[in-house]
Amino acid sequence: MTQKKRKSIISIVAVIVMGLTALVFLNLPKPVTASDASFDLAQIADGTYSGSCDNGLVKVRVEVLVKNHAIVEVRLLEHDNGLGSTAEIITDMVIQRQSVEVDAISGATISSKTILKAVENALSEGWKTK
Repeated sequence: MTQKKRKSIISIVAVIVMGLTALVFLNLPKPVTASDASFDLAQIADGTYSGSCDNGLVKVRVEVLVKNHAIVEVRLLEHDNGLGSTAEIITDMVIQRQSVEVDAISGATISSKTILKAVENALSEGWKTK
């Protein structure tokens, strides 16, 4: 094999590797940030609040029902997920704990965090509208 052919093959392989690497990084979900909400349930009026979160891999829309300054229901309106449907039980944990600061469901971490962020966004809207 000539030097010229060897260089051509190496260049082609390098381009393929860089292209595959770029595809992997482009398809990674956007990170869902940790809870940074500064809302207080005592400051949120009764009502139904909507929130959503889309990290590129998982998309969630929720409605959160607040009554007497307590979360009484979290409705999952949309949960486009890969294998993260087991995370849907996290809504019960939010109601039980009255907080979005709950542990993610093992094996469904991305969906868990996305659901929690959607709930947080809904509650933040409720706090802002007071």
